Amino acid sequence: MPENALRFSLADFFFNDNPDVLTPPSDYLSWIGHPEIQTAMRFFGQEFLAAPRPDTEVLSHLDGGRRRVINMTSYNYLGLSSHPEVIQAAKEALDRYGLGASGAPLLSGTFDLHVKFARQLADFKQKEDCLLYSSGLGGNLGAIQGLLRKGDVFILDEKCHKSLIDGGTLSGAKMLFFQHNDPASLEAMLQKSKGKRALVAFEGVYSMDGDLVRLPEILEVCKQHKAATYIDEAHSTLMFGPNGRGVAEHFGLEHEIGMSFGTLSKSFGGVGGFVCSNAGIINYLKGYSSPWNFSCAPSPPVVAGLMKALEVATRDSSLRDAMWANVKYLSKGLKDLKLDLGGSESQVIPIIIGSSGEKLMRFAAEIQRRGLFLQPVDFPAVPAESRRFRISVSSQFTREQMDRALNIIEDVIVKGR
Repeated sequence: MPENALRFSLADFFFNDNPDVLTPPSDYLSWIGHPEIQTAMRFFGQEFLAAPRPDTEVLSHLDGGRRRVINMTSYNYLGLSSHPEVIQAAKEALDRYGLGASGAPLLSGTFDLHVKFARQLADFKQKEDCLLYSSGLGGNLGAIQGLLRKGDVFILDEKCHKSLIDGGTLSGAKMLFFQHNDPASLEAMLQKSKGKRALVAFEGVYSMDGDLVRLPEILEVCKQHKAATYIDEAHSTLMFGPNGRGVAEHFGLEHEIGMSFGTLSKSFGGVGGFVCSNAGIINYLKGYSSPWNFSCAPSPPVVAGLMKALEVATRDSSLRDAMWANVKYLSKGLKDLKLDLGGSESQVIPIIIGSSGEKLMRFAAEIQRRGLFLQPVDFPAVPAESRRFRISVSSQFTREQMDRALNIIEDVIVKGR
């Protein structure tokens, strides 16, 4: 392995040519054991010792010590994971239903809470019906795997989440990728797919860049080709639109979307996923979406907490108003520091460092030592030339926390460039 091990990434060891399938490639073992890579890997899987609030404690893998940190990595955008009403609802359901559903939905895993929550989500998204999944990844993967077949065409924005790609792979459909947010590129892909059943997928907020889908232009192209549409609103549900229904509502185009996906682990503060669409296709997915009909149903106490989270988040706009005020304040502070924030238009704010993996890891270590928890995002999760940190803005951030974070970022990143 060359001295500069940080020039390599997991993308370089995807294919395993070892005769023993249960033994990793020899060059991978050499790479992963390199001191520089061992140091880099310490940033991942660090153990939080309390709820995912902005002010929390982590068991640091850098030195093995407990450290108070400002957590700017959590997807708990509206603070609902630890909201008192949400916690109380989950506690009450725990006493009544126990910990888990202990069954797949079609057999013994469907509880009254599942039926009620699915109905609430369908009404919220203004669709006919809804299917709940035990994980967000499983929801995206399972919906696509259940919808498409060999001979179909699945057309995705090139920056779509891996769960959508995996769903397309399992479905057997031909996958085509259009250039990010480029209606002309989408047009070319649809032209290639004439005469085929086609589904076009895009995200409301792109999770690594924080930009929004160019929805009016994208939908116009889809309409011209009569292509079905699928929007992944994982990072936008409860935060965009006059009623918090997402980016599709933000653009006033939600009724032109065929299927809407959302996670329950981000703004909702729990875990799981859901898809909303017409009643016929939701019923069809119950027979063909493997992550739904072969997984244990979502935990009833979690579902009870999620139902309360939906109620709290939609009774008024106070939580998302607070989040957007923090987005404005923090974005201005970062822009004043002349940092590269890409094209962020949301609560997801990248700080793009560049091509140096060594610099990214050095900054990450110093930031954490000073009390700011910001995870490094390296290739292949993002392009090699735009390694970055990614801030997830929460409604719970205080001005004092944001000012402290900005000071740390200035001292480490700005002065260390």
